[in-house]
Amino acid sequence: MYWDCPNFLLNDHYMKRLCHLTFLFFFAFAPASIVFGQDSNTDGKISGSLQLNGNFFMRDSLIGAANTPQYDRQLYGGEGWLNLAYSNWGFDFGLRFDMFNNSNLLNPTGSYSGEGIGRWYIQKKINKLGIYGGYIYDQIGSGIIFRAFEERPLLIDNALFGIRLSYDLHPNWQVKAFSGRQKQQFDVYSSVIRGLSVEGFIAAKDSNSTFSIAPGFGVTGRTLDDETMNSLVATLNTYPKEEAFVPKYNAFAFTAFNTLSAGPFAWYVEGAYKTPDAMNDPFGVIVRDGEEVVGDKFIKKEGTVLYSSLSYAAHGWGVTLEGKRTEDFSFRTRPQEQLNRGLVNFLPPMARVNTYRLNARYNAATQELGELALQADIRYTPNNKMAFNVNVSNITDLDDVLLYRELFFDVTFKKDRIWTLNTGVQHQNYNQQRFEFKPGVPNVQTITPFFDFLYKFDRKKSIRFEGQYMHTGVDETVGFKQDYGDWLFGLVEFNMAPNWTFVVSDMYNAGPGRNSPVDENGDKLNLHYPRFDVFYTLRSNRLSLSYIKQVEGVVCTGGICRLEPAFSGVRVSVSSTF
Repeated sequence: MYWDCPNFLLNDHYMKRLCHLTFLFFFAFAPASIVFGQDSNTDGKISGSLQLNGNFFMRDSLIGAANTPQYDRQLYGGEGWLNLAYSNWGFDFGLRFDMFNNSNLLNPTGSYSGEGIGRWYIQKKINKLGIYGGYIYDQIGSGIIFRAFEERPLLIDNALFGIRLSYDLHPNWQVKAFSGRQKQQFDVYSSVIRGLSVEGFIAAKDSNSTFSIAPGFGVTGRTLDDETMNSLVATLNTYPKEEAFVPKYNAFAFTAFNTLSAGPFAWYVEGAYKTPDAMNDPFGVIVRDGEEVVGDKFIKKEGTVLYSSLSYAAHGWGVTLEGKRTEDFSFRTRPQEQLNRGLVNFLPPMARVNTYRLNARYNAATQELGELALQADIRYTPNNKMAFNVNVSNITDLDDVLLYRELFFDVTFKKDRIWTLNTGVQHQNYNQQRFEFKPGVPNVQTITPFFDFLYKFDRKKSIRFEGQYMHTGVDETVGFKQDYGDWLFGLVEFNMAPNWTFVVSDMYNAGPGRNSPVDENGDKLNLHYPRFDVFYTLRSNRLSLSYIKQVEGVVCTGGICRLEPAFSGVRVSVSSTF
């Protein structure tokens, strides 16, 4: 059987790719008797998911929700992902359709539209050999030298478009090799990425022993394309002679890691090294005509990372200690990429992931060029009615400049199945100058007490109250509170299982600060940022409708952060699995 796309489609690159993919999945989903011309097992399994977001923008210049294409003229923006997976004849097939209409996920102050095949893959296991082709999500170790991943809230999709082979050397040992190029929306970067890893597991021969180790080793290489190299050289030619350097096409990163488990203890350690490579320093200084110019600057250095985590869990205790030292470990598909774009690797975050609105207002983004971070998390549950948690994190750069410090304590009380109370306090010291590129501002220091109370009327109805108050220090240079000043947040959530949830909340700028909006007389304003949500759930389908006013702030997902502008409008979301 032979089939190909019509000639008039082959003249268009995008239509040619779409046509070939259509044929590919016709081949995958068609009955085997049609494809192969003979009887075969057609008991395949298909599954999928849908996620849709729609934002209706309502201009509010008072809170800063203005001067973007969506607020000024487009008024609407949305995103959608439709994912399908099919398994049959020993193959796994996947296809995802992505859609972006006036979306602000890629650039919060811009607008992006595009649609097409966001991902496809074919996977087959032949005895000990695994074959995977298409868009790949994978990582080596904890991801320090390579991680192909997706974070939809930030529109990060760093899939590797290529081929991955795996081979089982032993039931507990596997070697993997891959090569390809990193995805860039509906295209791919030109630089080539390849890698190799060996991972295994060794347990004690004594069946009563809990001792085991899981060692591994990996290497990743990246080769720049000619266009990227020529652009880099052109920029370096404008540097003073003492600041210029000769860039290299190839960069390599190596890692060795191991997890040791012994009874209630688990110890993970990983060390990584990267060969000298061109990197972008956002705080670099270049001397031009006798004057220092601060801004993006290319540098060439080797990089290192040392990361370790030690945990203990037994007798009601859960203790985790983490440490990480990072020096010049920016590893990107091209050095010109900045912020969250073109990341080849992933550096584990070293601060608590907070969920309450005010506790999560200030987040510590991972610093690629220099970071010394420590974190301790201690949990104690003396019985099933009470639990305590203490978390301490401290992050500095390699010159001992404080970037972030957090002290967190909370306690949870439970009364049978009737009510649950969680309450505590948080203190933060946040280097806004470094994390948000705001020169000349002091560190933001906060104290935030909070509570969360859940009461169950019966098995289907419950109500939850949430409250937080953030107190900030004073910016002595201007005589106002730091950043936006003090905040008060309250939330009421009513649940009617299994279908309905209603949420009302308000974030109030109780003590305006340096960056708070002002009226026509220049006086600081005490503004409300209300939010109303309705959620409807029917089995695996969920629909939400929200009215939102949201202050400017940092949004983080898995330790990857970016500054988000204020938002004002209505948001509709749909998610479904099938």
